[in-house]
Amino acid sequence: MRHTLPIAPQFYVTAPQACPYLEGRMERKLFTALQGEHAQKLNDTLSKQGFRRSQNVLYRPSCAECSACLSARIRVADFTPSRTQKRIQKRNALLRRNPTSPWATEDQYTLFRRYLDHRHADGGMADMDVFEFAAMIEETPIRSRVIEYTRAAPDGGRNRTLAAVSLTDVFDDGLSMVYSFYDPDLTPQSLGTYLILDHIEIAREAGLPYVYLGYWVPGSRKMGYKAGFDALEIYKAGAWQQIGDPADHRAELHPLSVDPIAEQVARIALPEARPGQAPA
Repeated sequence: MRHTLPIAPQFYVTAPQACPYLEGRMERKLFTALQGEHAQKLNDTLSKQGFRRSQNVLYRPSCAECSACLSARIRVADFTPSRTQKRIQKRNALLRRNPTSPWATEDQYTLFRRYLDHRHADGGMADMDVFEFAAMIEETPIRSRVIEYTRAAPDGGRNRTLAAVSLTDVFDDGLSMVYSFYDPDLTPQSLGTYLILDHIEIAREAGLPYVYLGYWVPGSRKMGYKAGFDALEIYKAGAWQQIGDPADHRAELHPLSVDPIAEQVARIALPEARPGQAPA
């Protein structure tokens, strides 16, 4: 009888640093390398357990003070846009979607810099140069796409202007919005919300059941908008569940909500290598 063995990556923990979502708290991440022939399978499996990709690393918050960062995803088949979201779709109806391979361009970087300078000047990515930006876009060991959104040139010219960009990963069960940015002059058009709505449409067209949004954090105004989407699930206590009332998740802000690192790692389900293959 031939047996399969689990792909067995090594897990590590980062040093604590200031939390970007909750003032006065410290952040710590559990992470593993994403590389080799099993990268896509490992990414698909761990992403369903609350992990996110950053270049060739998969990570999940594992803080000592709370467990507030809850991975969030939208069930595409059950999603119905709100009245406000329908207005946002109509407001952006003239934008043109252009999916491309993960390759960085000067136009993308120029828009990215303007976005950071206006929206996140004090954030952790504020000092990112063009080479680091290219690495964020291009260093992906899995199936990824850059989805550009363009609008008619303001001066009436023939060339269209870049309005928004999303770096998007393709899972076996959905799309993951790794990072998005847009023209700050178009803030009234609610492009951040529109990109999520359009990704729901892309997933529906592709027959994929979920759109992964990263982390929703109870108590964080910065992440609160995600709770405004219909059919939203969060990954909590080892399972995906309907978000329900956001106020019901305040217990995750308490230090006693945190399990020891060893227990967290022991509960991670790993994919199996095909028969005859050695673990990665």
